[in-house]
Amino acid sequence: MNAPTYEIPAELRDFAEKSVSQARTAVSSLLGTVVKSAEQLQSSSNTVHETIQSVIAKGLDQVQANASSTFDFAQKLVRTRDVKEAFELQTAFLHSQIATIQTQAKDLGALAQKATKGA
Repeated sequence: MNAPTYEIPAELRDFAEKSVSQARTAVSSLLGTVVKSAEQLQSSSNTVHETIQSVIAKGLDQVQANASSTFDFAQKLVRTRDVKEAFELQTAFLHSQIATIQTQAKDLGALAQKATKGA
């Protein structure tokens, strides 16, 4: 006994083949987009990471410079001979520190701008 065979119409096979091809194209495109997005995210993450490292390094340099200048001031202060000389030294140190802090703030501001442009 031979079982009856049912033939799938050519139109249905063509439709199924086109559907599979379209699905393959759509998935391929989606995967391509996911890969590009992952690469951009990694690149952005690397840029942010590098910027954070730059900010930390700059901050540590500034802390070291500030500590050094403060110790230099303290050493000069203990060598003063009178109150007038101590006040003059204090005034000069404060002016110097204000200028230094302004410069340091500008440097950190520039790094922050770089970070926002990079991200």
